[in-house]
Amino acid sequence: MKLSRFKKISALIAFSVLVIACTTTDQKEFDTSLWENNIYNRLGVAPVDGGFAQDDYWVWGSSVIRGDDGKYHMFVSRWAKFLPFHPGWMVDSEIVHAVSDTPEGPYEFSDVALPPRGPEYWDGRSTHNPRIFKHNDTYILIYMGSTNPFADITEQETQTLTHSSLIATVTRSNKRIGIATSKSPYGPWERRDEPILDTKPGTFYSFLTSNPSPWINEDGSVIMLFKSRSHKDDYPFQTPMMIGVATAPSIDGPFEVVGDEPIFGVDKMGEIEDPFLWKDETGYHMLAKDQRGTITGNFHSGILAHSTDGINWVLDKDPLAYSRLISWSDGRTIEMGQLERVFGLVEDGKITHLFFATMDGPGGFAHGTRSWNMVIPLND
Repeated sequence: MKLSRFKKISALIAFSVLVIACTTTDQKEFDTSLWENNIYNRLGVAPVDGGFAQDDYWVWGSSVIRGDDGKYHMFVSRWAKFLPFHPGWMVDSEIVHAVSDTPEGPYEFSDVALPPRGPEYWDGRSTHNPRIFKHNDTYILIYMGSTNPFADITEQETQTLTHSSLIATVTRSNKRIGIATSKSPYGPWERRDEPILDTKPGTFYSFLTSNPSPWINEDGSVIMLFKSRSHKDDYPFQTPMMIGVATAPSIDGPFEVVGDEPIFGVDKMGEIEDPFLWKDETGYHMLAKDQRGTITGNFHSGILAHSTDGINWVLDKDPLAYSRLISWSDGRTIEMGQLERVFGLVEDGKITHLFFATMDGPGGFAHGTRSWNMVIPLND
């Protein structure tokens, strides 16, 4: 027992040294003078027939990769339309796979990648917020999963599903991050029986871990941004959202949360959600939703931030990356009710398209009648 523990401690120390060494190298290589907002002024026109939608489902955030077959493979969340949008996703979401010949789409439904698999599994009731990678010869789906011990909600019982209902509270507190792997984007997917990032009492991630956004480096090591909340003793039993960083020597872990504090929060740079992380020759970069509009002055717009190591972050000098005001290919300009879950398609080291979960209506999940996944090409 003592020897085994010693080996684990030694391995963690060795990994920490490796992270520090890699960070030092990256800081020397990256030219931070090149950090500038190259997103906002490149926003193109959104094709009205692009992205992915299904009439009988709420459709939400996506992640896209170009497969070995040359096609573009989208992994996206959906749940039954008879459920209220929020919190229906908590108890019924599944990740599905859709395919297109072009990044813009439209994407055609192919198959259900991660269906419900029973309440006894940590991700048995809901799979949501996918992120797709390919490393070596393996496709990797990183996602949020959750579960609860309650019976399925029927169409006749939807009025019982509210944000404050017991099933929603329990399922929210069970949100965790996990992975599934496959040799093909068409599956089958091998799911893990345990999450890769659990909660920890007394921390800023004691209530839940969610919304993973990792980057797999050339050596296989991983830096992952994630959403967290800490526990409160009174309703809603959770604090406002925070964003933390976890690292691992490989996608199989072990993942270790960096530091005792989040990198973003209400009292630290501002409250953001849905970070998207990528890396290029100038460093690590992040797009995220400005939850309260305190960073950009624009409610639910997008922020841009930079880092040399993926751990210490600074806002761009002009942080507004996008807003809910969208120009469409039919000539309309519309302020979308919701614009969330930003994802950037990176090809040849450069972001070429932004994908968003979006909704019609005046704003607010309760006021929309349709949600889908949309795409905006970025101009050169």
